[in-house]
Amino acid sequence: MNYSLYKAMRFSKNLFLLIPFFFLGIPFVHAQEERSLNVYQTEKGIELDGQLSPGEWTLDKPADDFWQYFPSDSVKAEYQTQIHMQYDKQNLYIGIYCESAGNEYVVSSLKRDYQAWRNDNITLVIDTYKDGTNAFVFGVTPFGVLREALIANGGNSFDNFSNSWENKWTGEAYIGDGFWTAELVIPFNTIRFDDQNSIWGFNAYRFNLQANERSTWCRIPINQIITSLAFTGDMNWENTPPPSKKNISLIPYISSSIARDREANEDIDPSFNAGVDAKIGISSGLNLDLTVLPDFSQVEVDRQVTNLDRFEIFFPERRQFFLENADLFSGFGFDRMNPFFSRRIGVAKDTIEDELVENPMLFGARLSGKINDKTRIGLLTSQTAKDEAFGLPSYNYSVAAVQQNIFQRSNVGFIMVNKQHFNEEADAQTYDKFNRVMGVDFNLGTNNNRWNGKTFYHHSISESDRQGGGQHGTFLEYTRRSYRLGWSHQWIDNDFDAQVGYVPRKNIIRINPEVEFFFYPDSKSVNRSELRFEYAQVSRPEEGVIDRRYGTEWEIRFNNSSNLQNSLNYEYIYLTDSFDPSGVDSIDLPADTDYNNLSLNVRYRSDNRKKFSYNARIILGTFFDGMRYATNVDLNYRLGLLGNIGVNINYNRIQREAPYSSANLVLIGPKIDLSFSKKLFWTTFIQYNNQADNLNINSRLQWRYQPASDIYLVYTDNYYSDFSENKNRALIFKVNYWLNL
Repeated sequence: MNYSLYKAMRFSKNLFLLIPFFFLGIPFVHAQEERSLNVYQTEKGIELDGQLSPGEWTLDKPADDFWQYFPSDSVKAEYQTQIHMQYDKQNLYIGIYCESAGNEYVVSSLKRDYQAWRNDNITLVIDTYKDGTNAFVFGVTPFGVLREALIANGGNSFDNFSNSWENKWTGEAYIGDGFWTAELVIPFNTIRFDDQNSIWGFNAYRFNLQANERSTWCRIPINQIITSLAFTGDMNWENTPPPSKKNISLIPYISSSIARDREANEDIDPSFNAGVDAKIGISSGLNLDLTVLPDFSQVEVDRQVTNLDRFEIFFPERRQFFLENADLFSGFGFDRMNPFFSRRIGVAKDTIEDELVENPMLFGARLSGKINDKTRIGLLTSQTAKDEAFGLPSYNYSVAAVQQNIFQRSNVGFIMVNKQHFNEEADAQTYDKFNRVMGVDFNLGTNNNRWNGKTFYHHSISESDRQGGGQHGTFLEYTRRSYRLGWSHQWIDNDFDAQVGYVPRKNIIRINPEVEFFFYPDSKSVNRSELRFEYAQVSRPEEGVIDRRYGTEWEIRFNNSSNLQNSLNYEYIYLTDSFDPSGVDSIDLPADTDYNNLSLNVRYRSDNRKKFSYNARIILGTFFDGMRYATNVDLNYRLGLLGNIGVNINYNRIQREAPYSSANLVLIGPKIDLSFSKKLFWTTFIQYNNQADNLNINSRLQWRYQPASDIYLVYTDNYYSDFSENKNRALIFKVNYWLNL
């Protein structure tokens, strides 16, 4: 069949598959219990000490009467919680009272942005537009340790939860006899909201680890994720929240480093950098982020992985400039069909050595947020520097996105991404002068979270390919208490070119149906179990089926919060390109050969409430032309308030016949994470990776001298994995300060 005709037929078929989604957006009856709390106006504020003094708080109609979420979702919580709210012209004040079984609280450290499932804590979810799509998250432990985060895309997966976002707010806690309390002060210029709307969405979830209980204010079924925004009540304001009048924040930084490149046997000239970020509230719901000479060197190192995959590895975005409303830009498509991936900005390919190098960013601007209660907009532009040493022109990256809410928790989004340089002298055979991607996404969500899904089409064009190519995907999920049904399909044209996106594989058609059953036994040890069946098939018009997988997984969740997963997978792989499965630069398996893999995967996660906890995984099975024996173990010992020490051990034995090479791949990552107070932290991360032939040492001292303001001192060192020679080392000093004008 003519390939152009094939693409046209496939695209027409995919358009037909979109039609049911618009009918699925029709509202469903939702019988969720209605819950509300009142937010009272005050003129005097509070004295922030963590104690709920009666003279400071109006204790009428709080959020109380919590439901248990774990171990059962059908009874009220054994240890109850009350949440009180009031406000003045500048701040929202929140008072929290938590009953407890005693004072033996589980805490992982005093470090900010703790993991909820490792600590006694309470988390508040505030949906300021009550659209069930986005929310702000604020949390506190009995020891007054704080965390903040953003929830996007309805909160239907942990990927929609971002704790990299940061802002300026305060809180304190107090431990009493059989209870603990907390007070939070959240400035209105910290959050985005509609100052004409007197009802916001709200929920709260509490991890009471010493009692082995998790509870929520609005009842959430145990087979739904606890961060889901489908289950919220009402925050009823006595008067509408005051509009933001002056909302400007400046975040200047300075950094300096000294380094030595021992491979080149030379000292690198000491560097000094300075720049500034600014956050300007255009309205209560719309924010302008500006940056000049930003420092995109991450003080937190990426965790290395053993790569036995044929495709590029994804690392998440952590840079502050890109985080607020990040889903408005990066939430299009699927994880591996993403038209915009912000980590492409600031990184480019060295055209001389064909390696990735840092490409400094000169300035950037982002306008994002809601212009009314139904419409979100996002505009981003940034300019990177020209680097003649690596053969790089100066690039401009621009993105425009619009998202319109429809039906209940559904929306339609439009995006356009443009990468362009204006250097007329640049080699046209090396660089496209421009690369553009345009697309539309429809995201489906219902109030009871029974139906979820999305469908989209994106198209790219570039200077070298004006006709371009497209990609399309659809995902649909239906969930009931006893089962879940899922379907997804993807099509990516060979000519689709998203140079600022994350699309590691092209020229494919993929289908992926799955079914999952939930069981709730009457058992003292087993809480519930889940049985999943999955089929995935990838094909190409030229070769036919190139990947096929049958998977079965049985997961048992125990009442002590541990769980066990067992999976059996059969996989057929047809190599369209040569590939080395050992990952050690051995002889490649030739293209146009196929393989059948059968593997058993067993994983156990222990009770994280214990001081010593672990996560262990074993993989056994055939692997291309050989066998794979793998184990991965995460060990962690909790030192109480002082912090944690742990180690990740990843071992892969790839056994093959001559002339191909076998391999023993070892990745060991000890980590020491200490908190001397709520302001002073020390983290040391060591990563030995013989696949990358590297031993990395990264040691970081952090002093949070003011809210959202830090001083960092970072030492990093790299050796060859046989310890024969030092590659390079550096010492980095950085200071940033958050100033609200």
